[in-house]
Amino acid sequence: MPLSLNEFIATIDSRKVESQNALPPIEAIAHAEASLPVSLPDTGMGLENLKQHLLDDIVPGLNRPNSSSNYYGFIIGGSTDASMFADYIVSGFDQNVQVYTPKEAIGGTVENAALRLLQQLLRIDEADFPGRIFTTGATASNILGLALGREFAVAAAGRRRSPPSSPSVAQLGVLQACLQARVRKIQVLTTLPHSSLYKAASIVGLGINSVVSLPLSPEEPWRFDLDALERKLSDSDGVAHIISISAGEVNTGRFATSSEEMIHIRALADKYGAWIHVDGAFGLQARVLLPSESHKSIVDGIHSIHLADSLTGDAHKLLNVPYDCGFFLTRHLALQQAVFQNGASVIPDTAEIPSAHNLAMENSRRLRALPMYASLLAYGRTWHRTLLERQIELARAIAAYILASESYELLPKNSDLKDVYMIVFFRARSVALNDGLASKLNASRVIYVSGSQWDGAPATRLAVSTWRVDVERDTARVVTELERVARGSEH
Repeated sequence: MPLSLNEFIATIDSRKVESQNALPPIEAIAHAEASLPVSLPDTGMGLENLKQHLLDDIVPGLNRPNSSSNYYGFIIGGSTDASMFADYIVSGFDQNVQVYTPKEAIGGTVENAALRLLQQLLRIDEADFPGRIFTTGATASNILGLALGREFAVAAAGRRRSPPSSPSVAQLGVLQACLQARVRKIQVLTTLPHSSLYKAASIVGLGINSVVSLPLSPEEPWRFDLDALERKLSDSDGVAHIISISAGEVNTGRFATSSEEMIHIRALADKYGAWIHVDGAFGLQARVLLPSESHKSIVDGIHSIHLADSLTGDAHKLLNVPYDCGFFLTRHLALQQAVFQNGASVIPDTAEIPSAHNLAMENSRRLRALPMYASLLAYGRTWHRTLLERQIELARAIAAYILASESYELLPKNSDLKDVYMIVFFRARSVALNDGLASKLNASRVIYVSGSQWDGAPATRLAVSTWRVDVERDTARVVTELERVARGSEH
C-alpha cells in the first residue's frame, strides 16, 4: 500500500536532520555510494526494505539546503512546510496540466490562480502580462524569452523593409524567415548574463556568439552602457535585436538598469523594433520590498522592470518552494501561442484560461503550481517581504564583517553596504589564502559557499536564500568559519 499523507508527514518529521551543517559527513556519502547496487535485481527488495534503504543509506548522504540555514552555494532556498505538503499532493495525485479542462479537474484553474497571486505579490499587472506559465526553472524560462524575442525581432525587421514583410520563424524556420526579412544576424545585447542565456541562445538557433555584452565600464560590468546599446540598435541594416537584462547579476546581485534607464531602454526598443527580456531569477523578488533608504538602490534597480516584454524567475529562490518550479510572464500572449502551438497550424485557444501546451515547451506537465499556491496562501505578502528583508540583513551583516576584516575584501571593489542585496561576493587579500578559498571554507562542512571568478582572479560567492535565516546566529557561524580559515593560513 502507498503511504498515506499522514504517514508521509510522520516519516519526514521523524527523519529531520539534527545537525545544522550544510554538508553531510564524508563518511555518510561514502556509505551511500557503497550501498548502491551494481546491477538490477531480478526480484525487488519490496517497499519496506526500499524505504529503509533510502532513509538509512541515501538520505544521510544528501546535502542540507532544506534543513540548514548555512547552505549558500546555490540559491536553492529551503522548502517551506506548506510547499512540501503541497508537493506530496502533486506526486500523489499526479496531474497533467497541459490542457485546460475545467469540467474534468481543477489543476489548470489552480495554476492560473497561483500565477495571478504571484503577479500580485510582485506588483505586476495581470492585464499587462496575460501570457503566464510555470516552467521547470529560469533556464527554461530564458529559452521561452529568447524564442519569443527571436520571433518578434525578425518580424519587426521585416516590417521595416520595403516592401514590408512579417515572416514567422515558428512557421518558416530561422533561415527562411531571416531571408524573407533580409536579416543577416540576430544579436542578444546584454551585460554579464547568467550562463543559461548562452544555453538558450544555442537552443533557439541564435548561437552562443550572438550574445554581445555591453558593459558600462570595467568597474561596473553588470550595468548597461546605454550609448553603446543605442549604437547597436541603430545598426538595423540586416540585424535584429533582443535586449536581455539581468535583474540581478549572478555573482554580485547587482541590477543592470535603474528605473530611469529602463524607461530609456523601453523607448529605444520601441524605436528600433527590439524585444526586451528580463532574467529576474536573482532579483525579481525585490519587488516585494517597500521604498526605504536602506533598500533604495535595490528598489530602484527593479522598479521599472515591468516595462519588459518578458520576465522570468525561479520560485525556489523567490518563494522557497521545492526545486523544479520557474515562471515566465509576457505581454504578448498571441505571439506566445503562435510560437509554442501544439500542432502544425495555429488553432485559436478561446478558453477562459489558455491551455499550457500552447504556451511553453512541455506537454507532460506536473502540477508544480500547487506548492507555490500553497506557500502564497499559507504565508501571505507580509511574510515574504519580511523574509527578504531578513535575508538582506544577514548578507549585509556578513559583508560588514568582511569590510572591516584585514584578511578579506568585499567585491566589487569600493562596494558599499547599501549595495549588498542577498549575495556576498568577496575574496581573500592574500593570494595564498584566496587560492581554493571556497573549498577551505567548506572543509568543516558547517557552511557551503561556491567559488567563482571576478576581474581575472578567483572569488567566493555566498548566496542567502532560505526562510530558515536567523541573522545573529548565522552571522556568527559564517564569521567563525571565515576566521578559522584565516587563522589556518597564518600557520
